[in-house]
Amino acid sequence: MEKVTVALIIEGFGDDALATIHSILNHSDAQLLLLINGKQEKIEIPRDSRIEVVEIKQKLGWANAINQLISDIKTPYLVIMDPSTTFVGDAITPALHKIKEGFVAVGWRGGLVNIEDEWRSVEDKGEGEVDVLFSYFMLVDREFALKVGANPSAKYYRNADLELSLALREAGGKLYQLDLPLEQGRHHGYHDVDPAYREKHSKENYNRILRRFRGKSDILSPRR
Repeated sequence: MEKVTVALIIEGFGDDALATIHSILNHSDAQLLLLINGKQEKIEIPRDSRIEVVEIKQKLGWANAINQLISDIKTPYLVIMDPSTTFVGDAITPALHKIKEGFVAVGWRGGLVNIEDEWRSVEDKGEGEVDVLFSYFMLVDREFALKVGANPSAKYYRNADLELSLALREAGGKLYQLDLPLEQGRHHGYHDVDPAYREKHSKENYNRILRRFRGKSDILSPRR
């Protein structure tokens, strides 16, 4: 089985981050790269040879953090994952099998861009090829992702994962949504940030998607 590294951006909420870390250790053989993003309360990270920790004093925006992780990781595949998601089984092996079928990214949640809605929304169609994946859990071909990169303009995660997904498709990659043994807890990146900040940056990210991709139907997956 190919080596995989799980990349986690940790921005406080240490108990939830630790629960995610332990779930990955217990249900996979993956390496872990933890990016401690900005000043925060220290947590007791497990002493395990599979874990590497990088501490950044000056907090990075979401895209810059993702790009640093993609650059730092040396395994052929990586998982971009939010520390609100936990493994309840082996989520990596089935996702990796799907990657081997020719997809550049496999995720747990995603969907199809709603063309009738002028690209303003995404519809969850369940398992199958999709236009976009969410960063709760995305297993990605590292070399392909490194060539594409996340847009540094995205300081906040929301809709930035959609932009990265569409950029992967624009570069010729195919994405797949797969049911996986994962659970979603409280998403602190959404629920525990200033609502005005959240809405401002979410809107900026989505407006950038519309400017960059709207109308490029040739990059979308088959409708279903």
